[in-house]
Formats: sequence, C-alpha cells, structure tokens
Amino acid sequence: MSGALEALRRRFGGREPGLLGARREYAVLCPLVERPDGLHLLFEVRAQGLRQGGEVCFPGGKLEPGESPAACALRETREELSIPGNEIQLLGTLDFICNQAGFLLRPYLGLISPAGYDSVVPSPAEVAEVFTVPFSFFQETMPEVYTYDLLPQVPENFPYEAVGVSPDYPWSRGRVDVPIWHWQGHVIWGMTARIVRDLAKT
Repeated sequence: MSGALEALRRRFGGREPGLLGARREYAVLCPLVERPDGLHLLFEVRAQGLRQGGEVCFPGGKLEPGESPAACALRETREELSIPGNEIQLLGTLDFICNQAGFLLRPYLGLISPAGYDSVVPSPAEVAEVFTVPFSFFQETMPEVYTYDLLPQVPENFPYEAVGVSPDYPWSRGRVDVPIWHWQGHVIWGMTARIVRDLAKT
C-alpha cells in the first residue's frame, strides 16, 4: 500500500463525518423541565458583556479539542447553569444547523431532573437570567416568520472563461427564515427559535 493511500485510510477510516469547510463547531442543550403545569423549555438570557448580549439562547458553546458534541453540551450547561451532568438525561439528537458564517451547530434534547433544576445557579459572566416557557405554548402558538436573502457577491476578476462559464452564470442563492416568539417580555428568535420550531412539530 502506498504512503498516500495509507495516509488517506488513517484519516478517513471509521471517521464521523462533519460539515465540509466548517471552521467551528458548537453544541447546545435544549433543556426540558417538568413543572407543575407540564413540560417546559428552559432558556438563558446572555450576559450583556458577551457577544450578542441580551439575546435568548440555550446553554452551549464551542467544542474543545477531542470533545464530543454531547459532552460539550453537558459541559457548557454545567459551566453556565451549575447543573451537574448526572442530573441531565439526554433524550436524543436534533437536526444540526449549518450556518452561513461557516459553523455547525449540534442541538441535544435533554431532560433536567428536579434536583438539577433546583441546583440552577447562573454564571454571572455568561448568563443574565434564566426562565422557562411551557412547551405547549410553542405547539399552540405560531411564530412570526421573517426571511432574508443570501445573495452571491462574485469578485469582478472571477475567471469565468477559464472555468468554462459565462459572466451571467446562475450562482446559487439562498433564503433564511427567522422565526420569532414573544413570551412575557422575552423574544425567542433566530437559531434558537428554529430549533424550538423543529421541536414543536412533534
């Protein structure tokens, strides 16, 4: 076996595929909590000093080297909310989101035990507030939905002739949905709302 072939075998044999060209990978936990009035989703509000401060999100963050997405979601939840991993039952993996900025987001659905919910202590550096919303609200309430276009901006010096296409080549375009829910003074929108919308279809 040639050296090049052996190197390819080592690189791809048994490998878990990811997103081609992804520069970063993140994982979040979609935390479910059983409350007296039924099942709730737990949300955070990002601390003001953070990028996107004040926005509603799920606990999560960037994968560390060698870390699995599930382990990342649990670690970030512990760091942000002080919920021990043994108080979270992972229920499954949701569809991942490929963001146009070049990163992959992997959501995990998890059930927080009563003891885990009672242990919540938000990290002031990362979390300004924690709140829950009845899951039935998302099932019964349609979000507002806005869309924006993703338009190609091709460099003027692109070598159309060399690649064999004309300057009026039909470059692919895209559209992104932005769902928005309002709940008691909070706005749940963007990628977080896209994950919730997918959950609410069940």
